Amino acid sequence: MEDKEIPAFAGSYELKMPKMGESITEGTIINWLINEGDSFDEGDIILEVATDKVDNEVPAPAAGTLLETKYQAKDVVKVGEVIAILEIEKSKSKPKSKDDVTSRAVETSKKKTKKSRPVASSSSKEALSVSTSASTSNSKFFSPLIISIAKEHHISFEELARIPATGNEGRLRKSDVFNYIEEGRPYKFAQPVVQDPTAYRIPQLTFDKGKGKLIEMDRMRQMIADHMVYSKHTSPHVTAYVEADLTNMVNWRNENKVAFQEKYGEKLTFTPLFVEAVAKAVKDFPNINASVDGNNIIVKEDINIGMATALPSGNLIVPVVKNADTKDLKTLAENVNELAGKARENKLSGDDIKGSTFTISNVGTFGSVMGTPIINQPEVAILALGIIKKRAEVIETEKGDEIAIRSMMYLSLSFDHRVVDGYLGGSFVRRVADYLEQFDTNRKI
Repeated sequence: MEDKEIPAFAGSYELKMPKMGESITEGTIINWLINEGDSFDEGDIILEVATDKVDNEVPAPAAGTLLETKYQAKDVVKVGEVIAILEIEKSKSKPKSKDDVTSRAVETSKKKTKKSRPVASSSSKEALSVSTSASTSNSKFFSPLIISIAKEHHISFEELARIPATGNEGRLRKSDVFNYIEEGRPYKFAQPVVQDPTAYRIPQLTFDKGKGKLIEMDRMRQMIADHMVYSKHTSPHVTAYVEADLTNMVNWRNENKVAFQEKYGEKLTFTPLFVEAVAKAVKDFPNINASVDGNNIIVKEDINIGMATALPSGNLIVPVVKNADTKDLKTLAENVNELAGKARENKLSGDDIKGSTFTISNVGTFGSVMGTPIINQPEVAILALGIIKKRAEVIETEKGDEIAIRSMMYLSLSFDHRVVDGYLGGSFVRRVADYLEQFDTNRKI
């Protein structure tokens, strides 16, 4: 049945799960802000909905009362499904149509901050490989929805098989899985029965975790934790380090930052200069701009540079500068400043954090000399940029070796050793350093 505009007179109205993105087909209800029987005004937030990209608020299309909720918190609902029945009060003005509600839900997003997850590929499917134990996953059926949820949380079939099922004929329901996750996944490290007695098993150890103030992880922190553990579990991390002399770049930037802002109305930070150098190096070494799909390597055509950014909450998100290799410094500065501003105000959209092919993390912002970053899956490498620090260095001049004060910075590249060898990783990070060191001091803004 097609959605029609809500009548201006009083009556019941079916509130449906709004469409919150081009590729979004379902959403998870985070919580209801209006209880059954409670009244609300037009524009009041009725519930919060999470997708695999961002969190959104769903506002009331008109004043009225919430008669019935069709789904509960943590239920996964397809776009277009009826999620509640509203009683709309008589009003002189016509309430908003479904399209208006959808637009409002996206535009008034309260959090809009979630770490972009990789599309489930063969590498993530490996976490769901069927156990050889006949007493576990081989004897159970899991619906596509259950498998989808399991992939999202990196739950193996072996672990799924141990979750108590309450459905008909012992079927596992989505509520069973969410309850299990809420309980802390007690079977997370359970090992399948193996025939080889020499195979390594994770020991079931009990630790004294101590006493202190309990702080529950918020939803985003839990997702970041899962993403980081998954990345370390999936990719054998190797880190290569180089040092770069940024004196020429630092001097040029200091001399031109005021004029740059006056001319373009944009602040000139070091980040767009870093993005520019990285994009050039990626073009030189395209295999660093890739992801892994089983036994295949996907070398990306677009060069989209993600910028690991800290949110006001302390959580982490990666907004993306799309097609960075095709943009001049002015446009890069505009993109970087806009994305950083949105991150500070929790206004990043799903498109802002989608499509990264290579990520940089400016750990120098926090005063760190260097870092060993964790790869942002499904990418195969991530570059950390340390603090730019002045110190005495021995340099070669026409007069011979001399000691001079130089602006130095460490670069550290973590790469996936499944597909990136030391030669490629080392050559790439060295090329980035070369572009930074060989900065043209006569460059015009």
